[in-house]
Amino acid sequence: MTTTIKKLSASVLVLAVTLSLGTSSAFANGVISEHVNNLQAHIGEYTEEVHWLEEKFGSVVDAYEKDSKNVDTDVLIEYWEEVDFHSAIETQYVPVYASIWQGIYGIKMGIENGKSVEDVRAEQTKLNQALWQALGAVKLASQYQKQGLVAKVQTTEVEPTTAPEVIDDIKKRLDRVVAKSAEQLTEVATTLVHDTYLQRFEGVEGALIELDADLVEDLEKDFNVTLPQAITGGKGVEAVRGVVETMQTKLDRARSLLVEAEKSRKDVF
Repeated sequence: MTTTIKKLSASVLVLAVTLSLGTSSAFANGVISEHVNNLQAHIGEYTEEVHWLEEKFGSVVDAYEKDSKNVDTDVLIEYWEEVDFHSAIETQYVPVYASIWQGIYGIKMGIENGKSVEDVRAEQTKLNQALWQALGAVKLASQYQKQGLVAKVQTTEVEPTTAPEVIDDIKKRLDRVVAKSAEQLTEVATTLVHDTYLQRFEGVEGALIELDADLVEDLEKDFNVTLPQAITGGKGVEAVRGVVETMQTKLDRARSLLVEAEKSRKDVF
């Protein structure tokens, strides 16, 4: 009987995800970035984020158990809105996405209304179950996406249109790398570095080589060797911050060169 129910539940999930992928949705919570159109490449990142969320949500409940009077419940929402997994499930399977929000508010309201620790733990358990169900839905969606069976998600991320804007965006992304390292989300940080190099730096690389080939070579090494090693080397966030600060200085130089080159082209015409 239990096996039959599990099989039925799995079938319902497949059908529901298939239907949700075939419909357009309005996304209410912030930026929907391009990673939602390449789910397969980010499954490891999403998995790490689910583990991180479990730990963070659990720490809030632990704090409530120790001192029921001084718990900041707003961090529950901040944690959820911090991760990329948020938009991955939001764009792929809204019913489970809603269940996650219900679980978050179940914990939040339970704490704020002074419910028993047992009741709050029960809400935490339901939330954890929803998170893992959501990850399963995203994995399934990634397979459909890989087979070309779903339409591309319309993202809300604003793409830079000029070379200096690309450099500005790279610097912002590197700031996020430091933040993710501080949160001990190693795979998330590493993936962000890789994506920034491929999606941003390579777009201006050709123009920069003509202006300062040595600078380009230095930054390529930073993106592909120095920064990833700092993230995964276990030396802490300060080591990552140090590499990023050095890269930011080089990127400032790159931006100045690109601005001057653009100005020179305009002067010619």
